[in-house]
Amino acid sequence: MFWTVRDALVRDRWRAIPMTIGAVFLTSVFQIVQNTSWGFQPVQNLGSVKAADPLGLALLRTPLSLFVPALDLPVWGALAQILLVFGIAEICIGWWRTLLIGYVATLAGTTYARIGLALGPEHPLGLPVSDRIVNDTGPSAAVVGLAIYLCWRYRAYLTGALVILAMIGEVLVKDNLAGKEHLAAITAVMAVCVVRAHWGPVRAQVPLGPHPPP
Repeated sequence: MFWTVRDALVRDRWRAIPMTIGAVFLTSVFQIVQNTSWGFQPVQNLGSVKAADPLGLALLRTPLSLFVPALDLPVWGALAQILLVFGIAEICIGWWRTLLIGYVATLAGTTYARIGLALGPEHPLGLPVSDRIVNDTGPSAAVVGLAIYLCWRYRAYLTGALVILAMIGEVLVKDNLAGKEHLAAITAVMAVCVVRAHWGPVRAQVPLGPHPPP
């Protein structure tokens, strides 16, 4: 993965990640606008997803929800996540696969929120009623899902295991909606990996150094 990313950046520089740069710009714009007196509600209407929303409305808002920063977290964290993980993914698997895996992970988290509320707080996988109105915005679920997919694609299984353990630790330390949505995203992307491993095209061997084998 390192050599793939390095070679692309040396050859094309910022032209290697046009989608990622666009995503960083869009997230920055949303952050600026939602912190104005006139822009908060329009941004919420465009990209804020809550479990209390009708499903159709939530699905309509999902495409932009990846780029609306969470209100209670510093925006630089979201921008750094997008630049690093989306950028690596765009180089390694292409822009459309990056968006596809990112949306699969995001939709898995959104779907889990509705299932968790239906199960109720007494169930181990359930959620309290108060989570109905928690904003489900930002790129974090997509970032976690992309990290797992890239680790599978490049056989970085130890790194993938560390990502999963970190997300489990997040839930154990701070049992909130975001942490559980991250686990749902991981589960969904791992299912995609299993399907591709069994029924998808055969993966080519990934070079382990700067020069691919002849």
